[in-house]
Amino acid sequence: MFDARVQKMAEVLIRYSTRVQPGDRVLIRGLSPAAQPLVQALYQETLRAGGRAYIYQHISDEDALALEATQDAALLAEPNPMLQMMYEECNVVIRIEAAENLRALSDYPAPSQQARATARNAPIAIQMRREGANVLRRCTTLFPTQAYAQAAGMSLAQYADFVFRACKLHLDDPIAGWREVQQMQARLVEFLRGKKALHVRGEHIDLHLSIEGRTFLNANGTANFPDGEIFTGPVEDSVNGWVQFTYPAYYNGNEVLGARLTFENGVVTQATAERNADFLNRVLDTDSHARRLGEFAMGTNQDIQHFTGSILFDEKIGGTVHMAVGQGYPQTGSVNQSSVHWDMICDMRQGGEIRVDGELFYKDGQFKV
Repeated sequence: MFDARVQKMAEVLIRYSTRVQPGDRVLIRGLSPAAQPLVQALYQETLRAGGRAYIYQHISDEDALALEATQDAALLAEPNPMLQMMYEECNVVIRIEAAENLRALSDYPAPSQQARATARNAPIAIQMRREGANVLRRCTTLFPTQAYAQAAGMSLAQYADFVFRACKLHLDDPIAGWREVQQMQARLVEFLRGKKALHVRGEHIDLHLSIEGRTFLNANGTANFPDGEIFTGPVEDSVNGWVQFTYPAYYNGNEVLGARLTFENGVVTQATAERNADFLNRVLDTDSHARRLGEFAMGTNQDIQHFTGSILFDEKIGGTVHMAVGQGYPQTGSVNQSSVHWDMICDMRQGGEIRVDGELFYKDGQFKV
């Protein structure tokens, strides 16, 4: 049932998202064997575009197998040199999430999980550095699996329809659809250029943060697919206030419900949750910058309107904001460096508002400028 849409997805990813040119070295990374149909389509489409296609296919439950085999933290934290080399050498990286078990890691000891996360984050650090230097084009996407469908409360067929619609693959010309998103968001980014302060408030949030000297980026289907957000890195010591996240927050297969963070001068000074608060605090204590915000963003994708448990989609929900503790994106001006990047989402569709330098910018999930 996927064939035609998968081929269309590959065409958009190669021709629009990553703009593969003749001679480009393209890493196609499938995070599980379930991604194979899209891996195959991307391989062919890369060659049609004149690129050199290289495939790295992960095995099922790779991290769980490692944690089952050893608790040696040094061994678990060892980066994969093949992936590091490819992330250094390739012009394009396409990463395909295709989870077969969303809870595979949840019952392993936290120190072992953190060690494994260190290994996973090694190529991501290279990615962020090279993206910041404009020498790497990267796109992360997702292939529908039973695990994602189950988490979203859908059948696989329903979930596939949801995924492909969110990617605009139902349109005759999805690339034209993404260019319209780019133009709409460019207007918002231009309005925010040179502004100094945000005040985000609503039933679940009251945060002040500085964006002085920072850049909002226009996420329009290039770095993520699907997409639909504008985001920046707030000034590291400027965040004050609190936020109660309205959706579950997932990290390394662990679920935290009702997470609430209090910030003082940029640092999370209190972190509580209705469930799994200990895990939340352990992650925040991973390193010296994990308690600071690396990202603040506003979701704009109106084809995504309900929570599914996949952050690639959920952070784009039109009418929400999300923020990530830990690593920031250098392209925004963020200097926060951490092995953690954990996105959490707050719904703004009922009573939420954002003021920019005192001017109403956003209310009830809609932009007002």
